[in-house]
Amino acid sequence: MVGDKILYLTMVVQTNDDGYLARCSDIQGAFAEGDTIEEAIFNCVDVVKMIAAYRAERHESLGQKEIKPTPEMQFSFAIPVGIS
Repeated sequence: MVGDKILYLTMVVQTNDDGYLARCSDIQGAFAEGDTIEEAIFNCVDVVKMIAAYRAERHESLGQKEIKPTPEMQFSFAIPVGIS
């Protein structure tokens, strides 16, 4: 991960008729569905990466603060995991 940039995003996950919908309201077009909470989150992360790559090609910003990690950095975050 060293050398990559990191974005901290707020993601909202809600149920829908097909399973779950995850969206990042701060980035236009950043949403995805999944059969599980985890799948919706990871699908939305993929969409954010595609949007970031597209905007980088056009020399546009995502409008979010980017962090460049160092080898000493550690990250802690909560992620929902569905269990039976």
